[in-house]
Order: sequence, then C-alpha cells, then structure tokens
Amino acid sequence: MDLVSIRKSYKRYARHYDATFGRVFATGRERAQETLAPLPGKRVLEVGVGTGLSLPDYPDDCEVVGIDISREMLDVARGRLNGGLPAVSGLCEMDAEQLGFADGSFDAVVAMYVATVVPNPDRLFAEMWRVCRPGGQILVINHFASRQWLLRGFERCLRPLSRAVGFRPDMEFEDFVHVTGQEPATVAPASLFGYWKQVEFRKPAHA
Repeated sequence: MDLVSIRKSYKRYARHYDATFGRVFATGRERAQETLAPLPGKRVLEVGVGTGLSLPDYPDDCEVVGIDISREMLDVARGRLNGGLPAVSGLCEMDAEQLGFADGSFDAVVAMYVATVVPNPDRLFAEMWRVCRPGGQILVINHFASRQWLLRGFERCLRPLSRAVGFRPDMEFEDFVHVTGQEPATVAPASLFGYWKQVEFRKPAHA
C-alpha cells in the first residue's frame, strides 16, 4: 500500500462510491453517531471523510472537519455542502498520517473504513491520538480479517491485489490493536454479522 496507488484507486471509485457503498456502510455510520452522542458543542475530525456520506448525519450544533487524501472524493463531498450542512466547517485534502492540526484540537476523532486503506495504521492512529484532546473519543470502524475460514481464505487470496483495489483485505484485529498501543474501551459489531467492527478508544483526561 502506498499513497500513489491509494489516490489512483479512489480516483476511480469517486464517481460511483456512493451508489456502491452508501447503503452497505449505512449501519456503521448510524452506530458511530450513537457512540459519539451527545454531539452538541463537540468539535469532530472525520479522517477519510471520502465523498461525505456521513456529513448529513451530524447535528447542526456541533463542528465537523473532514479530511481525505483523494481530491476527487472531496469534490463529491463539497457538492453536498451546497444543500446546506451547518455543522461542516471545513473539508481538506490531507494525509491522515500527517495531520495538519495542533495537539488536542478535537473532542472526537473518527475514522470509518480507513485503517485498512492507509500505508501505516500505526501512524494513522498516532496522529488521531495526538489531535484528540485529553478526555476525548477516538472511533475506528473497519473490516478486520474474518474468523470464518472460507472468508478468511478469500481475503488472503486478495492480498496480492491490495495496491490495485486500494485497501488491505486481511488485517488482523489483534495486530491493529497492538500497533495502537492502547486498550479499546469498547468493541462492537458495526454491521450485520459483525463483518465490520466499531472500536472505541478513550484518551485519558490526564494525557
């Protein structure tokens, strides 16, 4: 996985992403809003905001900043703002592994379906942790390697195609938790049959 192949993949996906993945990922977006609640007054960073599918879900009385590495995906997201989304204060083209925000800038940091896309999940999480304020939330929703033997075998077969498809299909949940260096506060299914997981971290108030 590298930024060049990721950008190429999502340039191809941008036009059709909503139709392909909108309904598939809807449950995960709903669970994220429930976990982040209450949202009024919070400043939220959404890492890998993509086409902005989640942006209409945020209440008007919070502030949301979205970042993504794909200019084409962000162009679609900016089109949503024409309908009026008061909560969204900015959409920026930015590398998730090098966030251009000061330490402790956000009350909550969310990454939905991003951990298997970035080249270095450890750097992704380190940056999310850095920009989250002490006492804040970090929420990761992602697919991890299946425990079902047939799906697991299929995921492993896809591994050589990671650069072409733009994501890592067989990342182990335990490996991801290990590289974060943190213990999750909660782990819950984010979709039917638990194919995607929601992993919540809480940054200590004294951090």
